[in-house]
Amino acid sequence: MSQVVTFGEIMLRLSPPEFLRFSQTNQFDVVYGGGESNVAVSLANYGIPTSFITRLPNNDLGDCALMEMRKRGVNTEHIIRGGDRLGIYFLETGAVSRGSKVVYDRAHSAMAEIKPGMIDWKSVFKNSSWFHWTGITPAISQGAADACLEAVKTASEMGITISTDLNYRAKLWNYGGDREKIMTELTSYCDVILGNEEDAEKHFGIKPEGLDVTKHGHDVSAAAFLSVCKQMMIKFPKAKKVITTLRGSISASHNTWAGVLYDGSKMYESSQYQITHIVDRVGGGDSFMGGLIYGLIAFPEDDQHALDFAVAASCLKHTIKGDANLVTVDEVQKLMSGDASGRVAR
Repeated sequence: MSQVVTFGEIMLRLSPPEFLRFSQTNQFDVVYGGGESNVAVSLANYGIPTSFITRLPNNDLGDCALMEMRKRGVNTEHIIRGGDRLGIYFLETGAVSRGSKVVYDRAHSAMAEIKPGMIDWKSVFKNSSWFHWTGITPAISQGAADACLEAVKTASEMGITISTDLNYRAKLWNYGGDREKIMTELTSYCDVILGNEEDAEKHFGIKPEGLDVTKHGHDVSAAAFLSVCKQMMIKFPKAKKVITTLRGSISASHNTWAGVLYDGSKMYESSQYQITHIVDRVGGGDSFMGGLIYGLIAFPEDDQHALDFAVAASCLKHTIKGDANLVTVDEVQKLMSGDASGRVAR
């Protein structure tokens, strides 16, 4: 089986235990993760050969991040080493009406200082069939954006399927790059595009018709996003599928979760899950993308099944502490079959 390649920054996540605020804690829980590494871990759990590409510092923290990927069965042979530090982010986990907070400390990280030419993309993509990147990578630095463009151009030349999660981050894009221009060029190479209503609006000025998610977050309608999918297809004619996750935020602890997939002629809609006691929502979109890539590879003629798998997989991620989704295909299929009892398996 040919492999899936993902490219981006893996970071050190530091979080106060439980639901403590930054001002209350005197210790932090440690997790290593990032948007693209989380997708790689999901796919490895599902038995898909997966390779993660990044740049890590030659120090103990870089070694820890590398070991985390190896522990999860992800190929790390093309990771390059250099730079002075690993990026860090601090996460304060919200509850009920108090939202979560993220503070980034990733300036001048090893990945932020990557340059075009550092990675031999033709070697990376040998025996690969899929390449995945996210909007976080070009938001880190101009060098990371240029390296990402280098990757998508090479993947496209080699006939590799390219996917993206647009992943708008308001606290990034601080280096002065033209966000819309950069993201438009990168996304133009993509066959599969994942993005919610905020991603589409902030990156490309595309808005859903008749919906304000800050006011109607508890009642998100799939039909309201059809206009977003159609507009994305027009803007990016290479795209074969545009996918949107539908998160209804009743509170920080209770979300509804569903998704839609548009193939240019038909819109597929998943069933909606009630996630009533969220353990950790970080990585929810990454787990969806990992499930979707698996679904599209495993069920190439059944977009509905692929979408349903992605939504169920990411629903389960909300019950798992940490960035990555540590569930199996069997566990996802069990939820898809309607078994959400959570009973002890004996």
